[in-house]
Amino acid sequence: MSPAKSLLKSVLILLLSPLFPICISLDTLSPDQPIKDGQTLVSNQKTFALGFFSPGNSNHRYVGIWYYQITEQTVVWVANRDNPLNDSSGILSINSQGNLVLHTKNQTLPIWSTNIASISSTNYSISLAQLLDVGNLVLVRQHSQRVFWQSFDYPTNTILPFMKVGLDRQTGLSRYLTSWKSKNDPKIGKYSFKIDPIGYPQLLLYKGQTPLWRAGSWNGQGLTGAPEMKSKLYNCPLNVSFVNNQDEVTIMYCITEADVYSKIIFVLGESGTFGRYTWVDGKWVRFWFNPKESCDIYLKCGPNSYCDPYNGDEFECTCLPGFKPKSPLDWRFGDGSSGCVRNQGVSTCKGGEGFVKLAHVKVPDTSVAHVDMSLSLKECEQECLRNCSCMAYISADESEEGIGCLTWHSDLVDIRTFSDEGQDLYIREDSIVLGKRQSTNSYESGACSLPNLEESTSRRDHDEIRRDSNLPVFDLKNIIAATNNFSVANILGKGGFGSVYKGLLQNGMEIAVKKLSKNSRQGIEQFKNEVVLIDKLQHRNLVRILGCCVQGEEKMLIYEYLPNNSLDSYIFDETKRSWLNWGKRIEIICGIARGVLYLHQDSRLRIIHRDLKASNVLLDTALNPKISDFGMARIFSSDQIEANTNCVVGTLGYISPEYAMQGLFSIKSDVFSFGVLLLEIITGKKNTNYYHNGPSSNLIGHIWDHWKEGKAMEIIDPSLGETYPTNEVSRCIQIGLLCVQEHATDRPTMSAVVFMLSNDTPLPSPKQPAFIFKSTCNTKDQTTIEGANSINEITITKIDGR
Repeated sequence: MSPAKSLLKSVLILLLSPLFPICISLDTLSPDQPIKDGQTLVSNQKTFALGFFSPGNSNHRYVGIWYYQITEQTVVWVANRDNPLNDSSGILSINSQGNLVLHTKNQTLPIWSTNIASISSTNYSISLAQLLDVGNLVLVRQHSQRVFWQSFDYPTNTILPFMKVGLDRQTGLSRYLTSWKSKNDPKIGKYSFKIDPIGYPQLLLYKGQTPLWRAGSWNGQGLTGAPEMKSKLYNCPLNVSFVNNQDEVTIMYCITEADVYSKIIFVLGESGTFGRYTWVDGKWVRFWFNPKESCDIYLKCGPNSYCDPYNGDEFECTCLPGFKPKSPLDWRFGDGSSGCVRNQGVSTCKGGEGFVKLAHVKVPDTSVAHVDMSLSLKECEQECLRNCSCMAYISADESEEGIGCLTWHSDLVDIRTFSDEGQDLYIREDSIVLGKRQSTNSYESGACSLPNLEESTSRRDHDEIRRDSNLPVFDLKNIIAATNNFSVANILGKGGFGSVYKGLLQNGMEIAVKKLSKNSRQGIEQFKNEVVLIDKLQHRNLVRILGCCVQGEEKMLIYEYLPNNSLDSYIFDETKRSWLNWGKRIEIICGIARGVLYLHQDSRLRIIHRDLKASNVLLDTALNPKISDFGMARIFSSDQIEANTNCVVGTLGYISPEYAMQGLFSIKSDVFSFGVLLLEIITGKKNTNYYHNGPSSNLIGHIWDHWKEGKAMEIIDPSLGETYPTNEVSRCIQIGLLCVQEHATDRPTMSAVVFMLSNDTPLPSPKQPAFIFKSTCNTKDQTTIEGANSINEITITKIDGR
């Protein structure tokens, strides 16, 4: 048996059985061997220590358990958290009743005690306290080997491996986390994290008595509100077990690798976040946490609606199918707390009704759900259909192709969408509305299939678009009216494939119309590529497409209109550049990074953009960034690393060396482009148009020269003045240089970039960037076709790959 399995087996036997052998050693406290302030117990394998400590800059003394060999003091349990000592006179001992007590030399009443009445009838001399290697402090009777008390039953703010959270239904004991009041004060804070056993059990994070975030119920693979638990992103050897029977409802995680079992913890922070931390390279690194966005907040959108964080600038709350806002006025003002109600005149109990699927969602609050684990998903549908009060159903357990049935017979609350996780929720729909939905399905999901299509060479293009796209259709007459017949006054910008126009629909909605030039065959291929890709993508940092128009030789894409144009119109403009302070610039940098990360990793497709640049980043009313122009983008399979092409497309200055010289493109190509863009945002200068008298001919070369000399801060945009945080800006410069390193293998992934931007972990030293030395070629021959500042500029460079 391997050491890891042996450890796991022994720990489980220890926790699940009331009997186990105890040996007196340095990890054990006996009645005649108390410990004083300054002394410690150390577990057998020197993993944990028990003793007195003072947190942060506090002068108070507490008894606690912490990691023994980790350099950063990491306290995982506190005994007297609400009753601190004011000096170092504390003594931890076993009293005459056999309880573990904390007292002082001059005080007879205990400051803290295990207070187990069942021990009092026994001889105190046979009580022992032992610190185990899993971080559990246990109080036992030596001769009977019975556990009377254990610290794992009274967690503070940390969950350790093999520690249960939940309810013992036999004894009524509830094990749950409570936050510290502050970093310097372990007193019980405002937040708690516990299992709610009512209905179908689920985990919730509370602020006081009010739910703040719902981690959700167990679906056989993970918690429905925390999809990160089953994600393979972090390659974490966790084995989570959930038990729900007549004896208990608990959740516990084990570690399957002995060398890391003590280095992964879950912590409830004093600010109200619950996250997973791993000890990496001498520091605790937070790999994920919740709540992290507005849609995570409990009841953000009220009953019978769902929260969609990928809804761009639009209101995040959307009514469920068959429902409308209860208060339209509040809805218009961005307040969805009142939720939604059934449409008037709708009956869901007159025969012929059915269900509409809402994909990739967080399961509604299960405290009011009915459960029947004997039913399959199909049987669940029939059961729900037979009961007129049943509003929705879902599979209770997805671990075995869908078993168990959850149904709701009242309001559906606290639903949100995920990009590529979550479950499919089936919502009851009126027969008439359902019939209309089915009859118009070709419009809603057929996309770009216009009547009266002229017979021309575009027929094949139209058919391909219709087959692969799900976009709604706009009538050509309406687009002509909206753009004033494509007036020159409405042009927002021009690119290699056509122009982009501002439009105003009859309902008052502003749009941006990307109109393909009729004589651009290559433009047709990019157009089809963009249609197929962008309607499958949803993220707040990607431009949102509203539909398309394909009629005869006319081919157009209709986007949301973003009034602040593109990023290049700000950072490369002497006047507008000063409008972007450092706070706004770092927001833009992080937003672009999150958008690219979504393309590479979090979307249902793996997308390589291939033309990331300042003119392809649009800005909304609040100057939030949105990546646009997916005409050159390519889909990768989940296990694909790179691809090769003989036709290199993109914009010089942003193209990575392996792509420009060998035709090889990958996610690291986009990382290179992002690095160039990041450095441009910091300096306010274009990479390709920056010339210097030194050995470097472009911006990144000039920055590299300054970085080597320790003068990188000299290249920061002067319009920022002295109002920026030096450390943060310097860190961003270093991240930019890491992204533009010459060899693709040296560059970080976008997930690493996002992590580096949001944390203070040490960064590696960058190696030499690519394309930094002066060339003897005529620079005019190397530039690409540059359009005006555009909300959707299209630029293409064709280079013969080797």
